[in-house]
Amino acid sequence: MIFRFTPDADAELAEARQWYSQQRLNLDIEFMEEIGEAVARIRSNPYLYPVVYKTLRRVVARRFPFAMFYEITTEEIQVVAVFHSRRDPERWKSRVG
Repeated sequence: MIFRFTPDADAELAEARQWYSQQRLNLDIEFMEEIGEAVARIRSNPYLYPVVYKTLRRVVARRFPFAMFYEITTEEIQVVAVFHSRRDPERWKSRVG
């Protein structure tokens, strides 16, 4: 199954990584490793995580206050948001049809 990030999700991920890079040496690398672990968890069992809005499922990062919202189609897993837990959820909800 294809795994991809939408342009919006990719931009959010890049923004978060940039912010963490300015906080402490190698914190951005630790953040990306955590995101990589979350991606691996999704890939190993995409239906494990709950549907939280329409067709979107959510996996929560263990160490950082971020969640990835994704949907599953017959051909792919698509991450539509990489979202800080304190942001307004209406920003990512508008991305779902």
